[in-house]
Amino acid sequence: MPHLHNSAHETENRRKIVNRLRRIEGQVAGLARMVEDNRYCIDILTQVQAVKSALSKVEDAILSDHAAHCVAAAIKSGDADDQRAKFSELVDLIGKVKR
Repeated sequence: MPHLHNSAHETENRRKIVNRLRRIEGQVAGLARMVEDNRYCIDILTQVQAVKSALSKVEDAILSDHAAHCVAAAIKSGDADDQRAKFSELVDLIGKVKR
């Protein structure tokens, strides 16, 4: 389902998320160079952990946005089908994370 909100705050949040993802992209490229250059394994693993942490922050930001806007809109709408759908999406996502 598309994201239908477009307030200045949401636009700023999206910009921050895109910037984080671009930094992560650079970190991943750096990791590839480290592997190609046969760098010390612990140094590579340290950088892998940094990328995972950065991705986790992006995930948190997107989840927070989803709860604050998409889920909140479904609750406010009073549409029981939409509310169930949003709840099911979250349950499915949590199930995937646990695997």
